[in-house]
Amino acid sequence: MTSTTATKPGVAPGLLLGLGLGGFIDGIVLHEILQWHHMVSHVEDYPVDTLAGLEVNVLADGFFHVATWLLVWAGTIALLMSWRRGRLAPNWSFHFGLLLAGWGIFNVVEGLIDHQILQIHHVRDDLGGPMSWDIGFLAFGALLVLGGWLIYRRGARRMGDQAGADIR
Repeated sequence: MTSTTATKPGVAPGLLLGLGLGGFIDGIVLHEILQWHHMVSHVEDYPVDTLAGLEVNVLADGFFHVATWLLVWAGTIALLMSWRRGRLAPNWSFHFGLLLAGWGIFNVVEGLIDHQILQIHHVRDDLGGPMSWDIGFLAFGALLVLGGWLIYRRGARRMGDQAGADIR
């Protein structure tokens, strides 16, 4: 390979962007719009039905959004660095598949850690039996990972066919 030949795009930028955007979707939709839960809404010391408890929960949500913003920032930097190194720009299915897979990874990791292990909140803290919602959230995340990976692979094959190289 010569120095003027572009190489396949990396997976890290798309996954990082998917992780961050998936976190934003969780925070904006579930925390703010639907108000189903906050970051520590299942912790007895911070009930969301008191002003002091709600203040702590909103503060924790803010730190959560900072973390998701940093993931988006890291994905953007990784993408720009990849292009500056001469890597090809990903096609739509390659990139979109990685975004979906990253979102799914976020859901699975966050669901396992926050909902199951730490139990600091559940998908629906406003209901009596949150386990079914938590399992549904994990299943949705797993479907995003699987579907995203399949879409990514299709895009990777297309890029390989166009470039005459096998991209894995």
